[in-house]
Amino acid sequence: MPDAIVAEGLVKKYGDVVALDGMGLSVPEGTVFGLLGPNGAGKTTTVRVLTTLLKPDTGHATVAGLDVVRDARRLRSLIGVSGQYAAVDEDLTGAENLEMVGRLYHLGVRRSKERARELLETFALTDAGTRPVKGYSGGMRRRLDLAAALVAEPPVLFLDEPTTGLDPRARADLWNVISKLVAAGTTLLLTTQYMEEADRLADRIAVVDRGRVIAAGTADELKDRVGGDRIELTVSDPASIEVAREALAWLAVGQMHTDASHITVPVTGGAATLHQALGRLADAGVEVRDAGLRRPTLDDVFLTLTGHDAKATEKHDEAIPAEESSR
Repeated sequence: MPDAIVAEGLVKKYGDVVALDGMGLSVPEGTVFGLLGPNGAGKTTTVRVLTTLLKPDTGHATVAGLDVVRDARRLRSLIGVSGQYAAVDEDLTGAENLEMVGRLYHLGVRRSKERARELLETFALTDAGTRPVKGYSGGMRRRLDLAAALVAEPPVLFLDEPTTGLDPRARADLWNVISKLVAAGTTLLLTTQYMEEADRLADRIAVVDRGRVIAAGTADELKDRVGGDRIELTVSDPASIEVAREALAWLAVGQMHTDASHITVPVTGGAATLHQALGRLADAGVEVRDAGLRRPTLDDVFLTLTGHDAKATEKHDEAIPAEESSR
């Protein structure tokens, strides 16, 4: 299967701030590739380079077989982009927004109207299509923005944190739409901070931190790198957290993590080990409010690889000058 997206050694700096530090990735056609990392890790900068909005200082990238710098004009007709915030005209109706995009892609008046009707139906916006967008909910705006990215039926789609700010139901609805697009053959590069989003949608995932890929693979492959089960428990009295930590230290097969009244302990042995842990805590006089055993998650992967969780924020992407980001 050929690669629809290839990036090699991408570097982008703004003064002393390094937004990309040798970013490299490859995305096979017809698959979903997830870029997973905190704000400032370089995800948005990567998308801007791959969608021709930024020129890298060094490095090389192709999308749909075209160089993102040398062939930028031709490439723009082959990609769709949906950013972190819905880029729609609030004074126009949903249908008018999509028709306008169609005309910008030179589809003609008739085809633009047809495509708008098709997409409004696909995204369950038919009834709202004649209403000004200013009256849309956040979830409706995100669906309309994604529809706009698909007007020209691009073979490659970039979604930069598409569900940011959505409630759980709206997020799940958008996930369903994205799954259908990929099933129809679209190649998708998705950036996200949501671990469950990457876990559900992505065929392969790259963990990004400080402008470079630090690990890549399927969700299961990344979880296997962390290995083992996790005991998660919450103590009733936060003051007993250190006593609990000492009581459980002998079980841990890796680094334990504590947060206020919560402890995560990497273990082996499954349910039997959980039973032993609860016995030890009872002997130590620690009252447990809640306890359970689970498999590693992508949160565990990110924490293990980077030393901080995926909600941590930095300033790399925020340092992009306005004149470059709007190129």
